[in-house]
Amino acid sequence: MTDVKPLSAPVAPGGTIGILGGGQLGRMLAMAAARLGLKAHIYSDIDDAPAFQVCDAHTVAKFDDAAALTKFASVCDAVTYEFENVPAAAAAVLSKAKPTNPNARALAITQDRFDEKTFVASLGLKTADFAQASTEKEVVEAFDRSAKDRLIIKTRRLGYDGKGQATVRSGEEAIRAFKEFHEVPSILESFVPFEFEASVVAVRSASGEFAAYDPAENVHENHILARSIVPARLSAKQVEEAKSIAKKIADALDYVGVLGVELFVTKDALLVNEIAPRVHNSGHWTIEACICSQFENHIRAVAGWPLGSTLRHSDAVMENLIGEDAAGWKTLAAKGGALHLYGKSEIRAGRKMGHVTYLKPLSK
Repeated sequence: MTDVKPLSAPVAPGGTIGILGGGQLGRMLAMAAARLGLKAHIYSDIDDAPAFQVCDAHTVAKFDDAAALTKFASVCDAVTYEFENVPAAAAAVLSKAKPTNPNARALAITQDRFDEKTFVASLGLKTADFAQASTEKEVVEAFDRSAKDRLIIKTRRLGYDGKGQATVRSGEEAIRAFKEFHEVPSILESFVPFEFEASVVAVRSASGEFAAYDPAENVHENHILARSIVPARLSAKQVEEAKSIAKKIADALDYVGVLGVELFVTKDALLVNEIAPRVHNSGHWTIEACICSQFENHIRAVAGWPLGSTLRHSDAVMENLIGEDAAGWKTLAAKGGALHLYGKSEIRAGRKMGHVTYLKPLSK
């Protein structure tokens, strides 16, 4: 994208950070901005977005409403996002009006699983074997070419929390899944027999300053993150490798802000699974267990401030509250953890309603 407006000076206290998206990540970003004396203006297409409860101002409009986006940008000093599937046209409008990060290239690459895997592989980083599958013929040929008895087929765009993906064990199963996805462009990946999943949350400034949090070990249930545990079962060498992977990705994207890199940990290697160009669910523990949380560091980066320390002062376990889990808020509040409820008006199955983080002294 051309004609992108740069940040000429740091956003001073009292300034306004525009946040596209009003979910729990936008909510926690707004709260972090307030801690630094900055205001948050939330833009969402949902009337009762949870982030509206904690921000200085909000706009309700569609993400393809160029006039509303322009008006929104006019009252902000810098703009960022809480989700990666920002329409390209919206990113273009915002980027031309005010400094907007993460940049359009990072969004474009991470919105498409095939482009993302291709980009990661181009950096010399390890991923699962993959092939594009945009037609029935490509699906069958990719499955046969893999010579594997189990593959994962995923839509190239818009999948999350296990949506838009399926495990297949034959070309016929792959075609059936492809049709269930309405034959949208997809990707076939080899199944990775990982020992566990991990993620590293990192932050980069416009000047290239980089910092990373200790990697978390992640446990998923029904394809949704259930808990993150820090420290992860990684050797000191693997911890440094994970942080190095994140740095290589962030530098190559000229990235500004926080990003999450999801990893498969095998006996022999760390494989990049996905990149999230935003603050990450597996980094929520940083609010209580680190000097500066991922949310504050993201605000610092997009506002042009120096980055804060990513030092971890406690071990932590973060547990997501999914659906009816949040109905037990009174019991959870009495257990001694740090309870976060996202202010969502309705409990629904599979919906992230909050999280709770438990701390203990650093392990030796």
